[in-house]
Amino acid sequence: MANIVGIDLGTTFSALAILNAIGKPEIVPNADGERLTPSAIFFDEENSDIIRVGIEAVNSRRLNAERSVRWVKRNMGDSKYHKRIDKKDWTPVELSSLILKKLKQDCSVGDDQINDVVISVPAHFDEVRRKATMDAGIMAGLNVIGIVNEPVAAALYYATTREVSGKVLVYDLGGGTFDVTIMDVKGHRMDIICSQGDHALGGVDFDQKILELLEQCYRDKFKSELISSEEDRAKYEDEAEDIKKTLSRRPVAKKLLYGPAGSMKVEITREMFEEAISSLMSRTDILMEVALEEAKLKPSEIGKVLLVGGSTRIPLVQQRLEKMFGSAPETAVNVDECVALGSALHAGLTMLREKSDVMPAGVSNGLKDINLTDVCNHSYGTICAPIDKNTGKRVIENRIILKKNTPLPCESSQMFYTLSEGQTDLEVTITQGEDTAVEYVNKIATHKFKLPPKRPADRPIKVTYIYDVNQRMHCKFEDVESGKVLEVDLCLDKKDETSKGDVKSKNKKLQSFKVE
Repeated sequence: MANIVGIDLGTTFSALAILNAIGKPEIVPNADGERLTPSAIFFDEENSDIIRVGIEAVNSRRLNAERSVRWVKRNMGDSKYHKRIDKKDWTPVELSSLILKKLKQDCSVGDDQINDVVISVPAHFDEVRRKATMDAGIMAGLNVIGIVNEPVAAALYYATTREVSGKVLVYDLGGGTFDVTIMDVKGHRMDIICSQGDHALGGVDFDQKILELLEQCYRDKFKSELISSEEDRAKYEDEAEDIKKTLSRRPVAKKLLYGPAGSMKVEITREMFEEAISSLMSRTDILMEVALEEAKLKPSEIGKVLLVGGSTRIPLVQQRLEKMFGSAPETAVNVDECVALGSALHAGLTMLREKSDVMPAGVSNGLKDINLTDVCNHSYGTICAPIDKNTGKRVIENRIILKKNTPLPCESSQMFYTLSEGQTDLEVTITQGEDTAVEYVNKIATHKFKLPPKRPADRPIKVTYIYDVNQRMHCKFEDVESGKVLEVDLCLDKKDETSKGDVKSKNKKLQSFKVE
């Protein structure tokens, strides 16, 4: 039987884990023997068919930044982003697929091939970003059997390896994103209550604050700029990351800066760093407060705080959490690995639910007591034009059909009505967001629904949204009188719409490139 695999496709690092013969997750090292693979890509200068992924790509970035890509996860689902290399425009989905392909190659040993996988995503990722992540997996030649929210995956790992019970808050501060998730844990049963997050808040932003300190120190001494090229920037971004890690262990970090006006020694203290990141830390505090409010809980009612992500090693993070919740947060053996390990557990649960007949007995027994209930992380609705009771006129508004934090799997239907006599075209829009005002929600898909001709107005249209446990959403628009149905599985917007056939076609084209 093929391996049961979970993948943490991270902003700065990625990791892959499998379930062993007794259903316990294990990290699989890459070809360099490392447990984490940098999510970095470099397009070889001498051979355009070779693409390097991992630590070699990180190092090559200092030599030619124009042929390098890092932190592509932040652009996932953005139809406007592309990286032009050798007359080809690479999309975030294609770039992410290269990282996944590298993981698949490195972690497949002998006959133990990697095929069925669950890939983790930030809890706050919208449907466009989730679909883009699944497309990247398919493009890499993987069968993506599900998507799991990163804090949920981490909590799965925590709850199955140590004593965790009661109201639990998962604080997930990674390389590029931040999530806070609150759940109710009873043994191996985990019920998600709510999540909040920010897709542009993480270790990369802390590094940038240190880089700004370095630039200012150089400017103060030489009245000159430290960075004069993209290669310089790449070098000092790496130096800033190293300083951040040093300051998690020591109160001072020292570096030599080599700029165009001369060299200098610089010292960055932990106090300087903490002051520089104070505004970023305040953003995490606000999101925690919103999550607690949604869960109708006080900080004192949280029994345990679990740390996830490399940026939680920053002492200030742990100090602020201890002050807010009254006790020290708990750390896994390796906060960088628990998402991948939990994703493998989620993959096992998915296989147990959908293909129990092919599951080895040892794996099944290891997973049988685990019970997970996740929730919708956003509200989903559609745009309609009801008559205002006060004015008697039609107003355009967003009507929520599936409410945020509804336990999965879930299904909800509402009835709507056509607007005019003889109406044969109905524009249906799927929205994501909590507001009734159309301008404050995301329009994640728009389709034309053809209706029968020669009918009066106010014909009923039944709208049904279904969200499954694998984080996949299906929408059904039914003309009640004729029985005609439009069914939509959420995908990218029309500017960058992809089908499974398109993705597999791109996979074949990418096979001409050698990923090393």
